Amino acid sequence: MMKRWSRLAWIGVAAILAGCAGPTQNTLFQTSTIDALLVGVYDGDMSLRELQRNGDFGIGTFDHLDGEMVLLDGRFYQVRADGRVYSPDLDMETPFASVCRFQPDRRLALPGVLDMAGVVAWLDRELPRHNMFQAIRIEGHFKQMRTRSVPMQSRPYPPLKEVAETQPVFERDNISGTIVGFRCPPFVAGVNVPGYHLHFISQDRSFGGHILDFEVLTGLVRVAELDRFVMRLPLTDDFATADLSRDRQEELAGVEKQRP
Repeated sequence: MMKRWSRLAWIGVAAILAGCAGPTQNTLFQTSTIDALLVGVYDGDMSLRELQRNGDFGIGTFDHLDGEMVLLDGRFYQVRADGRVYSPDLDMETPFASVCRFQPDRRLALPGVLDMAGVVAWLDRELPRHNMFQAIRIEGHFKQMRTRSVPMQSRPYPPLKEVAETQPVFERDNISGTIVGFRCPPFVAGVNVPGYHLHFISQDRSFGGHILDFEVLTGLVRVAELDRFVMRLPLTDDFATADLSRDRQEELAGVEKQRP
């Protein structure tokens, strides 16, 4: 009995200390892993309400893979496969998401007209600390924006590679909006997306999705460096029994960049 009470007392003290330290400060919080999503673990296991307690900025997807998630300034947006943007109920659940409390360390003006590859190369020069997590927010005007979403899936769930082969792709010209996403270090392979994972939401909140390509005319970049990483694992049987032993980086690259 004494050991049990000692353990409970320590948990209480740890929780108080964590609260005082602000556990979400400079922290990337994540639920599930990208490899789990690749193999078809699509059932939601965390409500948006709970996810929101860990951040006001981020990206992910929804229960049954029902569209692309953008979390911006504390508000969720759901870009579904019909190309429309919805405001999801906070009781909706997610099978995979990454969020943080966005407090930028740096502000940078884009140097000129750049395509996506040019922006990535420029950011890599400006942000040489590649083993840190970077939350990236780009508000700009785009000559062209190309995005995709994913359609809601039913059991038996196909792997994400098969879903991506038929994903709807959307394009808009002359559009203003915000890029929301992260640059993750290479050592997170299998857990998150090494490199850049970026979503978009338009200024009028009518268009968005997972970014495939863009050309930006003018833009302001804000970056928050994150030195802590917290991952929550789903309690579902699908996650607990999924084969996550293989290297799936080639498969991930295909899914992230696929252009039907």
